[in-house]
Amino acid sequence: MIALKRLLLAVLVTVLLLLPTLACTSEESLEQALINAYLSLYEQEISTPASLDTSTVVFVIEKGETANSISQRLYMEGLIRDPDLFRLLARSKGVDNRLEAGQYILRRNMTMIEILEALGHGTVPANIVTILEGWRLEEVAEYLGDKGLADAQEFLRLAQAGQFQRDFLAGRPTGASVEGYLFPDTYQLATDMTATDIIDLMLDTFGRKISPELRDGAKNQGLSLHEVVTLASIVEREAVIKDEQPLIASVYLNRLTQKWPLQADPTVQYALGYQAQDQTWWKKRVYFVDLEVDSPYNTYMYKGLPLGPICSPGLEAIQAVINPQQSEYMFFVAKGDGAHAFAKTAEEFEQLVNQYQPRQ
Repeated sequence: MIALKRLLLAVLVTVLLLLPTLACTSEESLEQALINAYLSLYEQEISTPASLDTSTVVFVIEKGETANSISQRLYMEGLIRDPDLFRLLARSKGVDNRLEAGQYILRRNMTMIEILEALGHGTVPANIVTILEGWRLEEVAEYLGDKGLADAQEFLRLAQAGQFQRDFLAGRPTGASVEGYLFPDTYQLATDMTATDIIDLMLDTFGRKISPELRDGAKNQGLSLHEVVTLASIVEREAVIKDEQPLIASVYLNRLTQKWPLQADPTVQYALGYQAQDQTWWKKRVYFVDLEVDSPYNTYMYKGLPLGPICSPGLEAIQAVINPQQSEYMFFVAKGDGAHAFAKTAEEFEQLVNQYQPRQ
């Protein structure tokens, strides 16, 4: 039976390729008849889900993507067992060229027909939200809660618990949250998405954005991906001007190489937490007394990188850590206009402090 099906598929593909050259007024009906005849042999496969798992998957169709590419990715995601069968089914239903770009929520236990209906006639998410680079988990949760798209407390609880399985999450310390891995981007969210769905979407976006080349680049730097994301989150909070990110990353990497403390103010801000008086998660100015907070995120008190990221870094910050600007700088000073001045020695640093941050 399997051999017969394979033979019929080969014949069907050959005929379909020849159809445009045939002078036949009933070309459409002949094509449809051939496809339907073949699909009838696979009724059980079409009506049986690839899995009994009821969990959901965020599936993204890119603009201009073909039915062939879509079917292959559905197969790779484990949502269907046969990409060729799905493609023929889509052609049979006349939707192979009408699978709209967008983000879709699919269940792993959906049949091919159900998946096709979801992609061809499903609701493309309408709620557009932008998760900003440099936000910590609490800010993301509050934003989604204010938009009415997720329960803020549930979202935060799930994100902090960190019980999500992705290959790039494997390097986190045991029990770590997904801080740093909720990729900052503009998203279209379906109205029926749960907090788990939204976290899954952001994690999947991280997985797509951080290419194999970038992951290899992290290894070439002698850093794990978790270390890269952690340092990138500090660079993200420190650099006001994007063009300075590779140079700021260079300073921190030089400090790590020399086994100096990072002495990064953003990590202290993270450790201090919510500032009720200013209603912000990031204290506007760090004083000497703040540097005494006893936290593994206080990089003035503890050498090396903190336990994990302090926010969600953008792609440019991650790239800056993986491909930093080569320098011998060990210090930098904020000029007051968003830019920084850089120094190689403590003496140069003191001169810059006196120049840009004179004591009142």
